[in-house]
Formats: sequence, C-alpha cells, structure tokens
Amino acid sequence: MKPRIACIQLRAGSSPDDNLAAAERFIRQAAADGAEIALLPERWEAFGSSEEIRAAAQPVDGPRLTAVQGWARELGMAIVAGSVAERVAGDERLRNTSVAFDRDGRQVGVYRKIHQFDVDLPGQRVRESDTDAPGTGGTIARFGDLSVGLTICYDLRFPELYRAYAVAGATVLTVPAAFLERTGRDHWEVLLRARAIENQCFVVAANQHGKLPAGLTAYGRSMIIEPWGTVLAQAPDGEGVIVAECDHERLARVRAHVPSLAHRRPEAYDVPT
Repeated sequence: MKPRIACIQLRAGSSPDDNLAAAERFIRQAAADGAEIALLPERWEAFGSSEEIRAAAQPVDGPRLTAVQGWARELGMAIVAGSVAERVAGDERLRNTSVAFDRDGRQVGVYRKIHQFDVDLPGQRVRESDTDAPGTGGTIARFGDLSVGLTICYDLRFPELYRAYAVAGATVLTVPAAFLERTGRDHWEVLLRARAIENQCFVVAANQHGKLPAGLTAYGRSMIIEPWGTVLAQAPDGEGVIVAECDHERLARVRAHVPSLAHRRPEAYDVPT
C-alpha cells in the first residue's frame, strides 16, 4: 500500500466564497498530481474576527462541505477537509471540526478539536474557548485499508492523543493547522517529526501561510513526514500543493527495526502525585 497524499497550503481570507474557490483549485491540482488523498489546512473556509468566523459557520452537512464531498466523488480522491467552523443546532458555541470524505464522497470521519488555544501573545490575546466548545474524543477515518487519525493544529502539542491513535491502529496522522510564525520557526517541524518518530506513523500536516485577516501570520512549511522522521515533502513559502508517497512497507520495516510500540508497558505508567 503506497497511497499518494497531498497537503494543500493556502492563505484563507474572510470571504468564504473566495476560499472555497481557492480550495477547489488546489484540490484539482492535487488530483492532477496523482494524489489519492488530500488534506486542507485549519479554517480554510474562513479566517478573520470571531464575528466573521461565526457568520461563516455552517453545519457539517452545509453547502461548503457538501461541495467538498462532490469534489471527492467527482475526482475519485479522498479528502480530509482540514477544519471548518461548525455550527451546532441548539448550541451557541461553535466547533472547530475536521471532516473526512472517502473517494466515493461518503463521510467517514468527523473530528472536533479537543485542545483549545488560549494564550496571551505580545499585543494579541487569543481565546478559542470564547467561541468554540472542545471536542470530547478522537476519530479514525478509514479509507479502504488505510486508517487515518484526525487532529487539528494545537493538538500537536499533546502527544497522548497521537499515541492513542497509533495504539488503535492508525498509520497516518493528519494535522491541518494555522500554526503561527513565531512558534512555527522553533516548534513546527520538531513537533511533527517527534509525533512521526514516537508513533511510527506518517504525519501529514497542511498549514496556512502568510498574513491572515485576524492580524496573525501563519508559518506555512506544510510537511509530509515518514515514520523514521524523514521529511518527504515540504512546502515553500506561498500557496501550493505538495505530494508524497506513503509507503506502508517502509512503515512495517521501521516498526520491525525499532519495535517501541510493541514494547509499551501501560501498566507501569502510573506516576505518584
């Protein structure tokens, strides 16, 4: 099994229609490049103030994700639709939600971001919890024989989620993100490669790039990393598509060479407080 997986790097604005058109253009480019699976970044459908994001929010069966579903069916390509602002009936708060469609356009996974980025930056206060409610559990999307663990951006700093996916059988871990430039320079590649190495999985990370409407700057450098920690593909500055082949025979060799997952001792991991 050697699926070709694409990361789409873009810069979302506050116009959902413009963002949808850009996403479609890059999805079609990924298909033309031979990708069988494509990943969009976090908040690809709208980025801006909390009011703009709220105005753009739709349920998971809304028109924008229905459009993505149609692209998957038309192109015969599985799509992990990064993350979008999901409106939930009867709840004032939104969800930051990743939805996966298989090559037939069937919805095969819905994951809501568990960890929320609440932080004070120099001259900027970010509180995702003011607008979004957290998810309550992980989701593995299955594309035929391929098991894909879904995560979103800030989740990257919580290795226990990724380990749970690996133990549950995931071999690919997706990270749609709007990872910021300041932390991205020092942490983005290090964390992505660590998640790949420690869980002996492919890590596919699609990041936004450049100045975003909310006064933030995203780092870019979308990456596809193999289980040994080698970077198979990395996006340059700007918008675009990267594609890499994820060879699962290579994954099996890595796990046989360093069988750390098989050597786990969960019964010994209780730490006295």
